[in-house]
Amino acid sequence: RRAKIIAAEGELQAAEKLTQAAVMMEQSSITLQLRYLQTLKEVAAENNSTTLFPIPIDMMKAFMETKGKKD
Repeated sequence: RRAKIIAAEGELQAAEKLTQAAVMMEQSSITLQLRYLQTLKEVAAENNSTTLFPIPIDMMKAFMETKGKKD
């Protein structure tokens, strides 16, 4: 029982941190670009057999805006 409580508290803290990060990335486009580049670097370093097709951030934003209007 105690282990489940500790795990749930950890999940809550992780969710709060993800929310903070999302707000920060929404407010600053450079933050989103830096995170995008970090992710590309991590994938390239860990999975050498993975093929990446980087999509410009501007295209992603346009897609996200279109998706938001449909919801």
